[in-house]
Amino acid sequence: MRIIFKNAKIYVDKGNFQESLLTDNGIIKEIGTDEYISGFEADKTIDLGGRTVLPGLNDSHMHLLAIGEAMSLCDLTQCRSIDDIIEASRDFLIKKPSLTVLIGRGWNQDNFVTGEKRILTRFDLDKISTDIPIVTKRVCEHVASVNSKALEMLGINENTFVEGGEIIKGSDGTLNGILTENAISLTNAIIPDKTDADMEREFLDAADYAVSVGLTSVQSNDVLNDNYKDVFRMLHNIYDNKKMKLRYDVQFHFLDAGRFNKYLETEFKTGAYDGKFLSKGALKLFKDGSLGGRTALMLNDYSDEPGTKGVDTLSDDHFDELCDLATSHGIRVVTHAIGDAAIESVINAYEKTMNKDNNKSNSLRHGIVHCQITSREQLERIAKLNIAVMYQPIFLDYDTKILEQRVGKELASTSYAFGTLNKLHVPISFGTDAPVEDCNPFPNIYSAVTRQRLDGTPAGGYIPEERMSVEDAIDIYTIGSAYNEFKENLKGRLYKDYAADLIVLDRDIFTVDQIEIKDIKVDMTIIDGNIVFAR
Repeated sequence: MRIIFKNAKIYVDKGNFQESLLTDNGIIKEIGTDEYISGFEADKTIDLGGRTVLPGLNDSHMHLLAIGEAMSLCDLTQCRSIDDIIEASRDFLIKKPSLTVLIGRGWNQDNFVTGEKRILTRFDLDKISTDIPIVTKRVCEHVASVNSKALEMLGINENTFVEGGEIIKGSDGTLNGILTENAISLTNAIIPDKTDADMEREFLDAADYAVSVGLTSVQSNDVLNDNYKDVFRMLHNIYDNKKMKLRYDVQFHFLDAGRFNKYLETEFKTGAYDGKFLSKGALKLFKDGSLGGRTALMLNDYSDEPGTKGVDTLSDDHFDELCDLATSHGIRVVTHAIGDAAIESVINAYEKTMNKDNNKSNSLRHGIVHCQITSREQLERIAKLNIAVMYQPIFLDYDTKILEQRVGKELASTSYAFGTLNKLHVPISFGTDAPVEDCNPFPNIYSAVTRQRLDGTPAGGYIPEERMSVEDAIDIYTIGSAYNEFKENLKGRLYKDYAADLIVLDRDIFTVDQIEIKDIKVDMTIIDGNIVFAR
């Protein structure tokens, strides 16, 4: 079907706006003034009433399946004390008395305003129940607290060891129910398996929400070691049967080289991918944890907890093995790295791959996810090696409250350096790491443009020289994210012969007071020339 979208303020590229565009079979065929486009035949014309149109936004790192899953878990994001968590969890159990395990997510001890400001322990959770196991994950998902029943059912004791994770003990040497990084995976043994129908429902619910906030493409890490067969079966069923239009690029996590090799010989080699709506994507690795949980791997001790440098979740040798295996198969690698020590290790590993014939000048576009705590020297190395960076500006809303106390003022001043890397012409993209943060892209753009928290503080923005223009932020969220998928010549711009993925806004992002950017709503989302959401 040929459709004309007219009477709009269409963002083409910096300083270039047009009024109308013509789509045909999912492709932009023409773009220009209303008068020019009206000269073409069309099956349908849609008047956009002068509203602003952007290319569809592309989240470069998130967890779509986990977004859907979070909708059914005990939501602890608004809890402001340990007592709040206990009360919210008890209420959840009353509403769902048949639960065999209680799973909660989203608490953050730094947001507590009454009582003790600390990480939950099993003794706190035992006040909710000692009859069923309880697993609660911090908002970053890199720290979990479990109750005594969970420890008992999992068989965790003082001698249990997990490489790349911690089972924390209290000052008296007994287990306090706190697990970090790879140790969290132990809890999978008591979490009920999902049916294919459950997983598909959660995935589609999350996709519906994503398109409602203006996402037309996502690069999502939902494949996590053991679940890969189930997730790929679901993905192929959804896309083979055209159950949704959201474009999906797979980020797959394999910690074990043997399992990764098996994937390479099966799914990667034989799986059906059209490269249009479902794409093979990248190997996703984890090098450390989170800043808020003090598990991000640092070169020096945390300023507010001497003796702690975070958690190395993947040894350098193991990381090199997986990175080399991916590189030898022409697969892009993207690695979660937040602390400066983790980032240093990732830069070093990628540099090694660039000495190999099949990855000169980082031709595979290996990248760093988060890349938060950085020195100026590391930023310059990233630029020199052309390493891609997947940033989450919305993290500033919380992290600026703790950043300087965690790492010191000097290192903080060269961290979250979106503006610097953009000026150094590093290939940057934006994402949200949802459900760690809401996948709504507009608070994310607001954070990049203003460097302020959602409450408007600090005045002028945190390290204001790192602010960027609205145009740069949009380009990074669109064509920048498309670069990660090797699709910068196919989508991410409203150019002739590009994919007809566009969104219509309820206000003009280019002229509103910047404080309003976070509140922008999407009135219409078009993917492949089809309206998939309308308010």
